[in-house]
Amino acid sequence: MKPDSGNHKIKSFMEKKNRTLMGSAVILTNGSLDSADAKTAHGLIRGTERFDIMGVIDHNSAGLDAGEVLDGIHRNVPVYSNMDDCLAAQGKKPDYAIIGVALSGGRLNEKWQALTLGIIHYGISIVNGMHMLLGDNPVFKKAALENNVKIIDVRRHKPFDQLHFWSGRIFDMKIPRVAVLGTDCALGKRTTSRMIVETCQNIGLYSEMIYTGQTGWLQGNPHGFILDTTINDFVSGEVEAAIVKCEQEACPDLIVVEGQSGMRNPLGPCGAEIIVSGNIKGVVLQHAPFREFYDTAEDIGCLLPEIESEIKLIEMYGTKVIAVTLNGTGGNREDLDSYARQLEKKIGIPVICPLEEAMEKILPVIQQFIHEHDHLPDTTPMKKNVYKEKEGSHA
Repeated sequence: MKPDSGNHKIKSFMEKKNRTLMGSAVILTNGSLDSADAKTAHGLIRGTERFDIMGVIDHNSAGLDAGEVLDGIHRNVPVYSNMDDCLAAQGKKPDYAIIGVALSGGRLNEKWQALTLGIIHYGISIVNGMHMLLGDNPVFKKAALENNVKIIDVRRHKPFDQLHFWSGRIFDMKIPRVAVLGTDCALGKRTTSRMIVETCQNIGLYSEMIYTGQTGWLQGNPHGFILDTTINDFVSGEVEAAIVKCEQEACPDLIVVEGQSGMRNPLGPCGAEIIVSGNIKGVVLQHAPFREFYDTAEDIGCLLPEIESEIKLIEMYGTKVIAVTLNGTGGNREDLDSYARQLEKKIGIPVICPLEEAMEKILPVIQQFIHEHDHLPDTTPMKKNVYKEKEGSHA
C-alpha cells in the first residue's frame, strides 16, 4: 500500500462520490423487475451514488420492496404500480426517471415508448441507457421542450474531438490494476467489480472502479467510458485514458476495471483490449457454471468454454488470473458450493460466490497483488516491444 493512503483517502473517496449526485430518481422496469432484462435496475437497487432512488415503477411487483424482489434483501426501495401511485406515496416528483432495462437490439418498443413519453408529461427528466437515442426522436424532443425537462442519452457517442487514441502513457502509470472479466455477457461483472471496491474500502484500501458500461456511469463511478458506443479505433485509447485520469485525479491504492462480454463470445468478443491496452497484470474471472451456451445464442448452440481453457487464454496475454467469481443462476446453493470448492482445489486460486458469501475471501490475493505490483515499473517487456516496433516501422 502506498504510504499516503489512510483516512484522508477514504474522506477523499466519499467527497468524490458525493459530487457525482445528480438528484432523485425512480427506476422504470415496466413489469420486468424480476427478469434478467432489468440488470440496469438491479445495479441501481444495489447501490448508486449518482441518484437518490425513490422507488421503482413496475406493475407486476407493486407493493413489494425492490431489494427483496432482487435478492431477498430489504433495501427500502418501494415498488409502485404507476407514477400516480409513486407521487401520492412520496409527495414529490423525482428529478429523473431512469429506464432500468436492457432490451434486445437496444431499442424501446411501442409499449416502452408510450410509458416514457407519459413520464415526460409529468415534468420528469428521462435517463436512457439504451442504444436508441430518445433525444434524437422528434416526438420525444418536442415533448421534452414543452415540459421543460431533459433527455439524457447515456449511450450518446462522445464528440470525435473528445476521443483518445492509445498513446503508451499507460506504461508510466504506477497504481496496480485488476480487470474483472467474464466468460460471457450478463454474468455480474459490474456487480463483482463494485463489491471488490467496497470490500477493499472497508479495510482502508482506497479503490476506484473504471466503468465500461452505462450502468457503471449510472451508479456514480467518476472514471470510465461506455465501450459499446465507442468507435473501435478508439477503444484502446479510451481504456488507457480512463486509467490515466483515475490515477492522476484519485490516486487510489487499486484500480478495478469492469470488463464486458467474454473473450470468445461470438456475439461480441471483449477482454483482450482491456488487458493489453490497459497493461492489466491481474484478472478476476467471472463464470456461470450452470450456463451451457452463450447468452442469447442458445438456439445457435454456441457453447461456453471450459473455465480452465479461458484462464489459459487470458494468461497468454501476459496477465494472471488471481481469483474466480461465480454466478450461480440456474443451480441450487448446494451444487454451487460443491462446484466452487472442487474448482478451487483444481486451479489453486480463490473461487468466490459474490452474492452468496462474503467477498472478504478475495482480500488476501488482492493485498498480495497490490504488494507485488505497487508502483509498477516504467519499463515492461511489452513497452520495450511496442516502442521497438514503432522505431522500426515505416508505415
